[in-house]
Amino acid sequence: MILLGTGTSVGVPALGCGCAVCRSREPRNQRTRCSAILGLPQGNLLIDTSPDLRSQLLREQIGIVHSVLYTHEHADHVAGFDDLRLFQFYLGHPVPIFCNLTVEKRLRQAFDYAFANTEQTHAGAVPSVDIHTISDEPFEVLGSRVTPIPLKHGPRFDVLGFRIGKVAYCTDVKTIPEASWPLLENLDTLILDALRPRQHPTHLNLEEAIEVAQKLNPGMTYFTHCSCDVDYHATNQSLPDRIEIAFDGLRIPLT
Repeated sequence: MILLGTGTSVGVPALGCGCAVCRSREPRNQRTRCSAILGLPQGNLLIDTSPDLRSQLLREQIGIVHSVLYTHEHADHVAGFDDLRLFQFYLGHPVPIFCNLTVEKRLRQAFDYAFANTEQTHAGAVPSVDIHTISDEPFEVLGSRVTPIPLKHGPRFDVLGFRIGKVAYCTDVKTIPEASWPLLENLDTLILDALRPRQHPTHLNLEEAIEVAQKLNPGMTYFTHCSCDVDYHATNQSLPDRIEIAFDGLRIPLT
């Protein structure tokens, strides 16, 4: 598993911000929008199409995406959808998309040209995708079992985390419903939202994320979706054992 992007919705550096983290030359303080990719037995499974998707895949020298999985419908997680256009040629068929009905509705609205019933001028003019509707039930993709984890992104938005084996990816979360806690037991690795030190209405802050990590007690926890209020080195020094700030390009073994 590679964390392609670990930054908040505006990325780090943030436009117009002159803070020390945004001006830092430390590569691990430079965070693109959240996305991840997993090398599964039958291909590469991408989680979310961030606005930075093209540069993320080029940076990590990933030449092909075999399937895509979506956590939720917000722009920083779907806006790179058009970058899927080339993969239909490599796959020889539309790109399989796994998402819930809310994400599908957003994709069809925001990228209506990809779903229009009009004849295209040429192959590859629009993304060619095959949407598979998912719910809260586990499903199979690329030879692996994926378990959705229902999460609350503040009071208004339901999002999905995902568990593959003993690794769980839970970005954009403020609270974990009671029924979802058992789905996160006995993890080797947890990737968890931790926006900043201060409170936020739709994201875990550092203190809240630490509490979640210590309650679940995985082998290792990495905090993602971090803003420029989180300095990589200074924050890591303050975190408990087996909890670290994630960074773009972090590689995590699937177990």
